Amino acid sequence: MHFANLLSPAALFDFTTWATIIEFVGALLIIGYIVAALYTLIRDKSITRARLIVADGVITGLSFKLAGTLLKTISLQSWQQILMFVAIFALRFILKRLFIWERERLQRRLAETM
Repeated sequence: MHFANLLSPAALFDFTTWATIIEFVGALLIIGYIVAALYTLIRDKSITRARLIVADGVITGLSFKLAGTLLKTISLQSWQQILMFVAIFALRFILKRLFIWERERLQRRLAETM
């Protein structure tokens, strides 16, 4: 999908366009949190805090990407597309759960050091 197509009036009512935009915002959030984590790592020299920031960013970004994937379900038309959606959704859900677990573990470790 081209960027010019995303801005056309017809694209405003297309769920696939909105799903793409939402997923792009999720990717930008992940990148932004990674940059913030690098800044924290350089400034504070705290690997645990930097990892916590990355975990928060990935959780937030994956939430957006899951929302975009769910929005794409409106346009699924074949069993192959449905199976691909289920696989992507399951992977993103599992990754999100793993990052939530990691964030809780890091928060406990950070609380113990204070």
